[in-house]
Amino acid sequence: MTVLAKDIQTKKATREAFGDEIVELGKNNKDIYVVDIDIGKSCKTTKFAKELPNQHVNVGIAEQNAAGLAAGLAATGKIPFISTYAVFGSLRMTEQIRQEACYPNLNVKIACSHGGLTPANDGGSHQAIEDMGVYRTIPNMTVVMGADYNSTRKLVAQAAEIQGPVYLRFTRDAMPFIYDESEEFVIGKAKEIQNGTDVAIIANGDTVRLALEATRELEKEGISVKLLDMHTIKPLDKEAVLECVEIGKIITVEDHNILNGLGSAVSEVVAEAGKGKVKRIGVQDQFGQSAPYEKLLELNGITVENIVANAKELLN
Repeated sequence: MTVLAKDIQTKKATREAFGDEIVELGKNNKDIYVVDIDIGKSCKTTKFAKELPNQHVNVGIAEQNAAGLAAGLAATGKIPFISTYAVFGSLRMTEQIRQEACYPNLNVKIACSHGGLTPANDGGSHQAIEDMGVYRTIPNMTVVMGADYNSTRKLVAQAAEIQGPVYLRFTRDAMPFIYDESEEFVIGKAKEIQNGTDVAIIANGDTVRLALEATRELEKEGISVKLLDMHTIKPLDKEAVLECVEIGKIITVEDHNILNGLGSAVSEVVAEAGKGKVKRIGVQDQFGQSAPYEKLLELNGITVENIVANAKELLN
């Protein structure tokens, strides 16, 4: 049974989890490097640079150079973590990551803060709503987003252990603690928060908190919910999705374009199974704007109320 956090009032951005975990990993493994792109303060790598200067490189505002340098480090047996914003890490250097990291299957990690709509007031130019979808389509790439501080630390540590390219997405905004620090996570395997029989909700990243709250609201009305944290978009845990197919009514929730993200990945499995129905809640294939984070979620229907409404619609 999943152990949830007792102190749900405490919040921390998942970029903080990366910043804390990468220092511990670097101290224990001298092959771990951080490749910064001049935004270490925002991406929480300044402590790593200070404590482990010989394992840190700052290439300046040059994302494509960072990808090439990281590939070179990986080719010599190092484990480089490129640290930047999600919109840059997924788009500006996509060609270099595809050709120089994924094609030769090198051990390059892309660790990106400001995922999804969380860089809200920075506007649509800085909101990465297509990043996980872009990397989901490239062979050899693993795509991961933790839901809170504790799960993200565990997933970052695992990313350092597995071989091959990994895209890690973090939030700019503080998120409530969902999991107890004793909980374990496995890249490629969904975390079942609870089992249920009436409807299945599959969420990832910063939307897991909303899915959990919606689950509690539905249970007050006697609706049994199976809730999954699908922290790994690729490789997707198909077995977990097929268990939801047996329920037949599935809702996906994500802070990402509903095209080619979690909802699309789940729908592909459901379509191949030949049964079941999926409702996708996420960014409605539109760019964001400069507004508070919660307002942007609301404008896209990524809310507790909309999750509850979709569940009831499926059941009716």
